[in-house]
Amino acid sequence: MAKVERDRDVLINKDGAQTGKVGLYQAPNNFPACINEHLFLLRGRRHLIDQKYLYYSLLSQAVQQQIRSQISGSAQPGLKSGFIKGIIADIPRSLPEQTKIAGVLSTVDRAIEQSEALIAKQQRIKTGLMQDLLTRGIDEHGNLRSEETHEFKDSPLGRIPGEWEVDRLGTLLDSINQGWSPDCDSDPADIGNWGVLKTTAIVWQGFRETENKALPVPLNPRPSLEVKSGDLLMTRAGPNSRVGVVAYVYSTRSKLMLSDKMYRLIPGVKIDGRFLCYALSGFQTQRHLSNLKTGMAESQTNISQAIVKALLTVCPPASEQRIIADCLDLVSNESNQSLSALAKLRSLKTALIQDLLTGEKRVTPLLEAEQAAGSAP
Repeated sequence: MAKVERDRDVLINKDGAQTGKVGLYQAPNNFPACINEHLFLLRGRRHLIDQKYLYYSLLSQAVQQQIRSQISGSAQPGLKSGFIKGIIADIPRSLPEQTKIAGVLSTVDRAIEQSEALIAKQQRIKTGLMQDLLTRGIDEHGNLRSEETHEFKDSPLGRIPGEWEVDRLGTLLDSINQGWSPDCDSDPADIGNWGVLKTTAIVWQGFRETENKALPVPLNPRPSLEVKSGDLLMTRAGPNSRVGVVAYVYSTRSKLMLSDKMYRLIPGVKIDGRFLCYALSGFQTQRHLSNLKTGMAESQTNISQAIVKALLTVCPPASEQRIIADCLDLVSNESNQSLSALAKLRSLKTALIQDLLTGEKRVTPLLEAEQAAGSAP
């Protein structure tokens, strides 16, 4: 087995589902490691190429396409050991320029890692807060209830505050309806034109209006299926992990219709739509729902309207529902802002790899400025 060196070795998956995936070995304190037969290890000639530049060059779109073109096999895809000889990449002759380019991209990578760590922390906080708020609630003094100081009772969903109720979802909804899935192209609808939502518009992070397909011109829209602010959407068919996902529509552009693979839940006067979205996202309800999904394969499951209406959910007093929803909205908004910032960083990295590794933008001004600063008296 080949030994991996800290900050030195580029690794590439040789076979399997992740064939062609590139990584850079960076372990703290020179932690020793070895690769197995499923990885290639690349070490450039030190006088010709910076290792981190080598890593980033392999991430570029042009090189990734070349790597993918050399993957063979369908049941068990893989790369041959000589694949690297067929790769053509733009490499500056200047090692300092390579190092500076790699340094710029490494800075963005560190920012991405910090953002990912923050998001993971925010998700842990949100998960814990949801568990507390959806089982204990908030008392009249703004504190989480405790069985030591407040009355609790048994329910089909476990112990809940004495003043809460457990209701079937069907009794809390004014209506539940299903959409329409005409044949559409994959392009999203322009603003002002009709589109049909994809199931990917409904994710745990919220509603994504950009996830839609343009309605073909010959087809007439169905305005009754247009999504409105205040709707609560739920995926009803698809891969198991994507069925039963809910999202509350805080706002949306006009002329977007439900698809056949989702439900629209219209909350009645007894339940706050935002609170209901969080309640349906909770561990107890999702665990219950997972046992009710039907389908012959993990990749294609569904839930009927009858199943949705029969779901149980906690129902605190209306004023407490709003307070709980406000608290969870605050945490969710912070997390979504972090996710948006992360998406921008990833887009920046993609753009920089394209610009810096093709020479469209040069780092020579940065090098000249450093040289000038170093030579200044």
